[in-house]
Amino acid sequence: MNRYSRERFEVLVVGGGPAGIAAAVCAAENGARVGMVDENANLGGQIWRAGLSDNGHAGDASSWYARLESTRVKLLCGHRVFHQPQGGVLLAEGADGVAELTYRNLVLATGARERFLPFAGWTLPNVMGAGGLQAMVKSGLPIRGKRVVVSGTGPLLLAVAAYLRKHGAEVSMICEQAPWSKLARFGIAMSRYPRKIAQGLKLRKQISGIPFATNSWVMAAHGQQVLTGVTISHAGSLEQVKCDYLACGFHLVPNTELPLLLGCSIRRSYVQVDEFQQTSVKEIFCAGEPTGVGGIELSLIEGQIAGMSAAGHTLSARSLFKDREKFRQFAQILDETFCLRSELRSLALPETLICRCEDVPYSRLQAHTSWRAAKLQTRCGMGPCQGRICGPATQFLFNWNPDSVRPPVFPARVENLAVSPAQEQPVPAVTGGLQ
Repeated sequence: MNRYSRERFEVLVVGGGPAGIAAAVCAAENGARVGMVDENANLGGQIWRAGLSDNGHAGDASSWYARLESTRVKLLCGHRVFHQPQGGVLLAEGADGVAELTYRNLVLATGARERFLPFAGWTLPNVMGAGGLQAMVKSGLPIRGKRVVVSGTGPLLLAVAAYLRKHGAEVSMICEQAPWSKLARFGIAMSRYPRKIAQGLKLRKQISGIPFATNSWVMAAHGQQVLTGVTISHAGSLEQVKCDYLACGFHLVPNTELPLLLGCSIRRSYVQVDEFQQTSVKEIFCAGEPTGVGGIELSLIEGQIAGMSAAGHTLSARSLFKDREKFRQFAQILDETFCLRSELRSLALPETLICRCEDVPYSRLQAHTSWRAAKLQTRCGMGPCQGRICGPATQFLFNWNPDSVRPPVFPARVENLAVSPAQEQPVPAVTGGLQ
């Protein structure tokens, strides 16, 4: 029988990326009893979990890890929150069972994931997300000598290309769907962010010699059993490029499933928060990409504000409002620069699978007018990913919006779904220390 444990916290943080770490540290340093739960074995999120020296934020990461180690934050790594059985209680599944987590205040720092858009051949082996391929290389996937095309939109493309080249990949081309005019305005707007200019110049140096094409995107991926090449649309002309891997991603999608389940208001795909990062649910705060994709600096600032506020130290939080506004403006610039162009809606063929879990092609979805209708009639979004891939894709293709989120937020073991908190024993005392 799986173990069932109970923990009680004054402040519980869900998500162990930069925003979550900042929130946990600030709440703990202000006297709160803090717990932090993350589904991964190691903290840090995609940007801090590995390869710290490759992303330009090694100093920030080391500093925040050191502060975390000096606190008494209780860590529950390798645990995934899947259910809220009652107010103020979350259930998290780990390898050895279920943890019931009771909290007074909750900070959601659930991060973001890559957005994927369907095109012919996008289900072929070795067609991967840009960040996904980078993560696999960090975990040991051999990339030396492999031909890679990087395509999509957003600053992540440059960082991924630089990382892959450093590890021996032959990056054939970087395809950015945004036009050069928008990128030029983006560069001018960066004058307010000297650190980001420095990071951009460093990246540009690292990818020197790699063809960088604007107004460009993958039309189709080719191959029988595995990817062998792609067709690129570049400024209206088609070009064939041979490659072993396609790293493709169209900016980021905030992970808002848990906030939605907990009743937090969402507007334009983002969790709505007040000046103290408090959501529409009084005891729940939110920080990082779920409130707006704006880079690591914004995530850290929002995490600090949320942690201080959740611990009841709103006066300290106010000192960060000015910096937050500066980087919120950067987030708005990102959205305007890398907004998706309408031509991308025509890439899928009638037979192209949109829902990869349930094998639902584009032609079957065209007959429906809403996400709910499509789910009922085709099972689109009802597979293991729970709509995390096809949901944002159909939102872009058809302007559909998910109308509900039901537990479990992630697939969970049946025996864990059957757990009843009321049958368990009283909550044991919280033990401190970084684990």
